[in-house]
Amino acid sequence: MIGLAIGAVAILYLIILYNSLVKARQVKEEAWSGIDVQLKRRADLIPNLIETVKGYAAHERGTLEEVVELRNRAQAVPSGDVAGRAAAEGMLGQALGKLFALSEAYPDLKANQNFSELQQSLGEIEDEVQMARRYYNGAARDLNVKVESFPSNFIAGPFGFSKADYFEIDNEADRAVPAVKF
Repeated sequence: MIGLAIGAVAILYLIILYNSLVKARQVKEEAWSGIDVQLKRRADLIPNLIETVKGYAAHERGTLEEVVELRNRAQAVPSGDVAGRAAAEGMLGQALGKLFALSEAYPDLKANQNFSELQQSLGEIEDEVQMARRYYNGAARDLNVKVESFPSNFIAGPFGFSKADYFEIDNEADRAVPAVKF
């Protein structure tokens, strides 16, 4: 009788561990979805920004083409490739910094209402991306702790739970403030 009770408690404990791993994985997936939504909003804003800048800075074609190319490259990264997406988005952010630096050289562009609104919208989206990134990284951390911790690691391996990648910029050059030269 005591052995049966101990066995039942052990099985119940294993079920609770498994369910906590499932929950952690789902929270991580939800968090990634939040990042993905914000990055999509940013990508959708970029063509409008490029069109606005084109009229004022036609001879800055290289910068405009770089932003478009990096946007397309970031959107082409498979949805599950967290590290690849982080690297591509880091390069895109750096190119956007160069694009906004152009406004300093073109007072008419800087004063343009549409450009100002797009710049403000992009700033808000960048804030949302940072919040979503922090939430995702926290969810990834929680999942990773469960996957590696005793005794849940005995459940995680056989049932296919694995560590999650963090959404971070690996390349120190991507973290640097862009150098803009005219």
